[in-house]
Amino acid sequence: MFGSLKFALLLGVIYLCRAAEEDVIDLTDSDFSTVISQHDTALVMFYAPWCGHCKRLKPEYAVAAGVLKNDDTPVALAKVDCTEGGKSTCEKYSVSGYPTLKIFRKGELSQEYNGPRESQGIVKYMRAQVGPSSKDLLTVADYEAFLNKDDVVVIGFFEKETDLKGDFLKTADKLREEVTFGHSSAKEVLDKAGYKDNVVLFRPKRLQNKFEDSSVVYKSDTDSLKAFIKENYHGLVGVRQKDNLQDFSNPLVVAYFDVDYVKNPKGTNYWRNRVLKVAKEMSEANFAISDKDDFTHELNEFGIDFSKGDKPVVAGRDADGNKFVMTSEFSIENLLTFTKDLLDGKLEPFIKSEPLPDNKDTGVKTAVGKNFKELVTDSGRDAIIEFYAPWCGHCQKLAPIWEELGDKMKNEEVDIIKMDATANDWPKSQFDVSGFPTIYWKPKDKDQKPVRYNGGRALEDFVKYISEQASSELKGWDRKGNAKDVPKEEL
Repeated sequence: MFGSLKFALLLGVIYLCRAAEEDVIDLTDSDFSTVISQHDTALVMFYAPWCGHCKRLKPEYAVAAGVLKNDDTPVALAKVDCTEGGKSTCEKYSVSGYPTLKIFRKGELSQEYNGPRESQGIVKYMRAQVGPSSKDLLTVADYEAFLNKDDVVVIGFFEKETDLKGDFLKTADKLREEVTFGHSSAKEVLDKAGYKDNVVLFRPKRLQNKFEDSSVVYKSDTDSLKAFIKENYHGLVGVRQKDNLQDFSNPLVVAYFDVDYVKNPKGTNYWRNRVLKVAKEMSEANFAISDKDDFTHELNEFGIDFSKGDKPVVAGRDADGNKFVMTSEFSIENLLTFTKDLLDGKLEPFIKSEPLPDNKDTGVKTAVGKNFKELVTDSGRDAIIEFYAPWCGHCQKLAPIWEELGDKMKNEEVDIIKMDATANDWPKSQFDVSGFPTIYWKPKDKDQKPVRYNGGRALEDFVKYISEQASSELKGWDRKGNAKDVPKEEL
């Protein structure tokens, strides 16, 4: 009996997965133009089957497709395999990396997709692409239904045509992908709301609390409407999710726990209200709550492998992006102390790091979080550093070349360095790593900023580059990278 039940459940899961996948339209060169022209708005993913990022995106994309196809104004989601039947289409639309997402309207390319890569974010972003940027609230029923949305809403109340209305509609067009806008000039709506020629930001009922107003009126003489919305959108303590990370700036303190406004809104607000109490007092910092299961990877970056119990765990960053972890048990008093100490620079930053390596007599030195400053930033020597990931195929291909480069430069005033970027922290403001391998040249002069290396990856390419960039001419090569005829004992 139990075996049959498990089998039935398995079949159900398989069916749901296939159903979701079938909601994504599979296109090739032969039918792309014909099919895309049949949809008012379509999002197209250009991908390669071997691409890891594409594999991670596909299930999220499929779920979003199933939701969006049933909207009143449906959005079609399609995909094109750039390695097989869609090569010409990918070339036509200048696809150079995977996955690349583009928005089409009535068959014509409209714009690049720069939104979230998870299902909920894709749905929200694409819904904002269809229809007017602000909903016209014609009746009190429309107005009340609009207020009952689960999201923050911004409503313009206009008794007459004004500059404010024009500014409101322009701002709605600019922020339509991020904010839900509505407006009304109906007398019954204006009377019900009690506003005339005002723009008001309303917080959803689930986020209303005693520490801040549930609605905020825009004062046009103090700030731009866009700045007003940005400043007030998340309130004192925002619900930080994967699709809105860019909204939260440092210094930032985040409480991680089971954030669930669907199944447990009361429990979620129990802890959020405690964070709100501290946020009300500490206006110098930004505060947020995040679901600990959604941010497991981020918690790992703070050295937190598993968050047990119901109480939140707290981590934060100062204005410079340094990481800190609250080691004491969560309480209002401990959160207040942690925040004050973070802002006052009294805490020891958390540095993710592998154990210190033995770099004696090695051609390639290994940097980790604990020695990065000593070995790279403040070494007083020229250095070329590779940021790699152990699973990266391109990094594995580069590894023997990097070792050979290290051997060749062993007696030069240049350090050849590698660092596992998945297991260590480094100054990300100086070394922006967005893919692997990423290579930087770091001059010994501290006043000179590191420079990203974009040259070839053959041994001779690196030797020539170092020869040209080195602060002092190399012993074994001239400035053009030509080997000098020097006895080995002099090298």
